[in-house]
Amino acid sequence: MRFSVNIDFSAEPLFSSYVVLLLVSGVAMVAIGVLNIGGALSAGWRAFNAIAGLGFVGYGIYLGFIFQGGSYIMFFKAFILPVVLIAQWVRSLGARKNAQQPVTAAQFQQAAAAYQQQAQANPYQQQAQPNPYQQDAQPVGPQQSYDPNR
Repeated sequence: MRFSVNIDFSAEPLFSSYVVLLLVSGVAMVAIGVLNIGGALSAGWRAFNAIAGLGFVGYGIYLGFIFQGGSYIMFFKAFILPVVLIAQWVRSLGARKNAQQPVTAAQFQQAAAAYQQQAQANPYQQQAQPNPYQQDAQPVGPQQSYDPNR
């Protein structure tokens, strides 16, 4: 088996770019899956990143060093999937960083104490609610008696 470098940007720029993108995105995906940077991804996402990354690296090595010519398959997922998976990793890092911290007992007691003080100051009074149907004026009878013959 003869090994040769098939990456030549002057002869085949599209093929060479494809091989380099496969290798770079595969290495990035393997790194995210294996190293658990930030601890943001679940085990399933990490395994998927690592397996897809190994597939990209393997195909990139095959095309770049073992491939002897002929036809090859250009996977458009090789351009989209790494971006989606890296974006998922960045989003999960942000979600983990911004996750709501659990309420401690001291914070709960402070909130309850503030409510208790308010309740002791005004135990049974409620704010008056406006009644839109209530009229300010008293009903007034007719000024003149009604005479149908007039």
